[in-house]
Amino acid sequence: MLKCDMLIEANDLKSTITKLKNEDGYILLLDITVVDYSEFPDVTPSRFAAIYILRDSSFKKEITVKAFIDDDTLEIDSLTDLYRSADWAERETYDQYGVLFKGHPNLKRLLNHHQFIGHPLRKDYGITKGQICTETCDLMDEMNPLLESKGYSKEEINDLMLLNVGPSHPASHGTIRNFAAMEGETIAANVTEIGYLHRGFEKSCENHTYSQIIPYTDRLNYCSAILNNIGWAKAVEEMLDIEITPRAKMIRIITGELSRIMDHLVCNGANMVDLGGLTNYWYLFAPRDSAYDLLSKLTGARLTNSYTRVGGLEYDLYDGFDGDLEAVLKEVEIAISDCLTLIAHNRIFHDRTQDVGVITPEMAMTFGITGPNLRAAGVPFDLRKDKPYYGYDNFDFDVVIGSHGDVYDRMMCRFEEMKQSIKIIRKAMIELPDGPLNVDAPGVLLPAKCDVYGNIEGLMNQFKLTIDGIKVPKGEYYSYSEGGNGELGFYIVSDGEGKPYKVKCRPPSFYSLAAFTDIIEGSMLADAVVTMASMNFIAGEFDR
Repeated sequence: MLKCDMLIEANDLKSTITKLKNEDGYILLLDITVVDYSEFPDVTPSRFAAIYILRDSSFKKEITVKAFIDDDTLEIDSLTDLYRSADWAERETYDQYGVLFKGHPNLKRLLNHHQFIGHPLRKDYGITKGQICTETCDLMDEMNPLLESKGYSKEEINDLMLLNVGPSHPASHGTIRNFAAMEGETIAANVTEIGYLHRGFEKSCENHTYSQIIPYTDRLNYCSAILNNIGWAKAVEEMLDIEITPRAKMIRIITGELSRIMDHLVCNGANMVDLGGLTNYWYLFAPRDSAYDLLSKLTGARLTNSYTRVGGLEYDLYDGFDGDLEAVLKEVEIAISDCLTLIAHNRIFHDRTQDVGVITPEMAMTFGITGPNLRAAGVPFDLRKDKPYYGYDNFDFDVVIGSHGDVYDRMMCRFEEMKQSIKIIRKAMIELPDGPLNVDAPGVLLPAKCDVYGNIEGLMNQFKLTIDGIKVPKGEYYSYSEGGNGELGFYIVSDGEGKPYKVKCRPPSFYSLAAFTDIIEGSMLADAVVTMASMNFIAGEFDR
């Protein structure tokens, strides 16, 4: 039997999770997934097990709860009455595995289209078995019950204007479809549909080695690709019980914080466009382009860098990197100052952003929102402080929080977080240690080219690692890092072979988007657009 923090009977799930929430303070339901053990080498009580990942109110403890599901019924209790984050998490799990959540108010597909037959993350579903959608879905099966629950009669529903915003629309910031029922310019009800980008990240992971998955992580939050690289490499290294070198840790901090700055520049720059401030957009995007030039010089790629390796990094810093980096940081500081000069005392900006798209701390917690969107609501949760890794606890930086959780707070939090990241980067460059870049682990890292071409041992090691991959010890593990939009998690199951048996990505944007409907209902359409921009939804991350 594989280890987990808590193994329970399926019938005890509701009572156990209720106790964990109410008595032990596990107020955040981070993620839900299922493992299909039908091809696993160990014997298990049933084919499927549901996995629940929770975090407590101190943000310092996480727990995984596992419950095996009856093979005949494939049923388990829904947790939607305990956590709002369970709504989309259970829908995704049903979509991918076919597990039925008893009591779920709207158990329908989420990532795969409505004509899809079968459940693609089951082990007996072939990776090449694609299915084409040929019919549109009008979403009235969700809209009508939603409007009726708000007290609308059938006649009143007929008088509403039904409006599609996206999936191909500049205001949707990615392939998101918002189906809104409008009373004049006010949104009476909204239904959000995703799945227009879905590329099967988790299924692809099961068919590639741990190292081959690194380029796939680039395509999650592609606005801060290196942070995804770091999150994945960190998870695998922890499973291997490998500690990377001090130099590799510091360079990961430097490049990761630069990626965070780039992510925030995209978010606030795009938000300015939606607010009509094109000048601010150019102020913010110019230094972002300079940062891309820097990363291109360092990694060989501008957007999707694939920079980390399990056990270290692909390249060390080049000669002159410190000067190029400082030039980029100064350019970012000037851009932030110029942008704030235009908006800090601008009445139009304040009217469009203050008291708009408010997220309360309670709403953020129950929906599993993390990162800048949670901190803007006044909750000081940052994994770099609460669960520090790579020596973040040795850096003096502030966790930036807001007071009202509106569009204004989210934008200002990101501006200040960029300043804090600059502070971290400069300190890291001063304290950057010498020494090796990668760990000395022949079973993990590819040998040097001189060894591959110069001796048979190096050649064989290269061949085995490339063909068979890194042999990760059998077990299950959840790892986390502070991504650009919040807690980025990877739940990995290893059967001891060179490819992961299962991977589940916990994407922060997914849970923020799940709350979007509750945030915008009752507001004007124009306010919904700037609310969406301020929450920084990245389709590659939530749609995977």
